[in-house]
Amino acid sequence: MTNTSYRFGNPLLGRLSSPELIAESLRQAIIEGQLGPGESLRQENLAQHFSVSRIPVREALRQLESEGWIVLERNRGARVSALSADEVREIYEIRASLEVTALRLAAPRHTPQSLDRAAAILRAAHGEADRSLHVQHNREFHLALYAPAGRPRLSAMIDSLHSQGERYLRLKLDLPAYKQQSDDEHEQILAAVRGGEIETAVRILEPHLLQTGEMVARYLAEHLADKAPGSGKRRNGVRKTGAAAGA
Repeated sequence: MTNTSYRFGNPLLGRLSSPELIAESLRQAIIEGQLGPGESLRQENLAQHFSVSRIPVREALRQLESEGWIVLERNRGARVSALSADEVREIYEIRASLEVTALRLAAPRHTPQSLDRAAAILRAAHGEADRSLHVQHNREFHLALYAPAGRPRLSAMIDSLHSQGERYLRLKLDLPAYKQQSDDEHEQILAAVRGGEIETAVRILEPHLLQTGEMVARYLAEHLADKAPGSGKRRNGVRKTGAAAGA
């Protein structure tokens, strides 16, 4: 930390830079569906929207491209990345690998207080009807489960994958009985960790993630196929299927 003789505070301390703020705003808009797959992102329009020059916008777009949120094309500008069954499957496969490692590291280091915090997040998730808040609680629970591992780089990688998966997670919440199943499996994982049964927790966590990725990938693949020309009747651009109808 730099020391100075000034006695007044620094209002910029701890604040994100303009490119980081712009990137986070666009990232959240993509997650929440306010920016849809394939949507064009013009630098001049974004600069006007955020009341900045094009320079921080350009930096933010480069950051989002490196994370896979957007695609930058020569002479065509930026557009939001398409939803992909292969991508969501890969995201959850990587998550399963990293989170199993994190859980094995964290489980022996949990305290009654850290376990109670994870349990409080689960209670909030159980009673949450708002989809966005439930997604937030899901993320908070997983991160609380791994926090005692004391591996900041591992935690950052997992957090990034959660962000990338959230736009897909919202699709998953439309599937019948998914929320209850997910909450139940979280309870089982936490109970196993609390009881010192680490490998039992791992045996629940790994398929919990892999099956979710496969479920959403199948769901997405079906709906991408429904959007193809000649695929039949559509509703809001996506033909209704048994899964989406709750069958």
